Amino acid sequence: MNDPRNLILSRRSVLAAMGIGAAGLSLSSCVGVSTGSDTGSDSAEETTLRTDFHQAPVEVPAEYRDRTVILFWAPFTGVNFEALTKLFDDFNKSQTDIYAAAQSQGSYNDLYQKFTAALQAREVPDIVCFPEHRWLQYWQSDALVPLDRYFDDSWSLDVYMQNYVKEGMAGDKTYVVPFARSTPLFYYNKDRFLEAGLPEEGPRTWYEYAEMAPELLRLDAGGNPLKAFAFSGDDQWYGQSHIWAWGGNFSRDTTVTVDEGPMAEWLDWKRKFIHTDGFGYMAKSGFTDFTTGISAACHGSTASLAGAKKTAEFRIGTAFMLGKDSAGPKVPTGGSGLSIVKAESQERQDACAELFRFLAQPEKSAQWHQDTGYLPIVNAARDTDIVKRIVAEDPNYKTALNQVVNAQTADTITWWEAPVEKIDETMASVYGDNADPATQIPALQSALEESMNRYADTIRKVQ
Repeated sequence: MNDPRNLILSRRSVLAAMGIGAAGLSLSSCVGVSTGSDTGSDSAEETTLRTDFHQAPVEVPAEYRDRTVILFWAPFTGVNFEALTKLFDDFNKSQTDIYAAAQSQGSYNDLYQKFTAALQAREVPDIVCFPEHRWLQYWQSDALVPLDRYFDDSWSLDVYMQNYVKEGMAGDKTYVVPFARSTPLFYYNKDRFLEAGLPEEGPRTWYEYAEMAPELLRLDAGGNPLKAFAFSGDDQWYGQSHIWAWGGNFSRDTTVTVDEGPMAEWLDWKRKFIHTDGFGYMAKSGFTDFTTGISAACHGSTASLAGAKKTAEFRIGTAFMLGKDSAGPKVPTGGSGLSIVKAESQERQDACAELFRFLAQPEKSAQWHQDTGYLPIVNAARDTDIVKRIVAEDPNYKTALNQVVNAQTADTITWWEAPVEKIDETMASVYGDNADPATQIPALQSALEESMNRYADTIRKVQ
């Protein structure tokens, strides 16, 4: 189960390793790559190659050594990396010219650190996979290849779910195509809900769930009362849906808006849910506590579904993210897409595009969806026998598909790690320490405004 929410290293340590720290400086200073006119050039061909950057080490099986070799550094482990390896095996067997190798780098934060070190060493993978807008810092350091010249009638941005497409674009150029895309979900233990006499389909709003919670607390969980909900210390992604449900935003365009009222109202409601009513708590990993039966519910990504089904010893239920007092709030897009890294070989770059084209086949997108829980991001994948069958067999796959209509790009200030860390810290102070949101938000507003001053120009360029 690997997703942007399941991060191993602390954001602060990763930022420090990348040489950008809390100030969010450009990567150019640590990788020695220009951030001048190249990034905004009208001629993609002029900036495609970097002759002093070469492919990182990769082992190639004997039967593939006569092929063009491309290397993908993957931010997946466990079930999801196994699914990726299966797709790459299919690609390698489907033709005779290209060998695609996948190497797991651990979490997304591990990948940030290792890819930045690779840029410094000038030995890079050919493909990287960064979540949401985290690719922007590498685009600014001129590390990524524009993809538009590869599009044609059979493969273009038109084949993908459109609410995920623009997140891979800067101005009128495409640097990322959707692949492992997701939304957040409300996960719950169906068996315990039925044991408590609650509806099997789960709640629709937080107000409704607060009414259900006392029934769950009457149940035993290893000698302790079952908890209704397990929060985590890095819940900002889910908090994005909460602040929208309460009628607010973290930011609008280049203006920070956490001090407008809805965030304080939402956090205070959660504070009472956790600390006054005793319905929830902040766990080291809310999802782990859920799958091991300590908590009756938690937040999770669509990408956590396949792994959770293998881990949990109970029937899993999924529902839309909960609204405040009405169902179906907006949810942030999540997950990641595919980018080609600039290096010395045009042949390898062209081969990467062929892999992307292969992965965009409806059957392959459906296979990835089946094996991981990530969305069938290719529109035509919904009509495949694979998706029709798994939706019929397990309604949890249908939850994410139905919720996609509510998915939209996260607020601009959350496109960078440093501001996300500040939001996480504020949420954790309330969830874990019972802090009064009114005392926390002014400092958060100030910190996010300071960050926005650095990021505003990039936001304008991307939009």
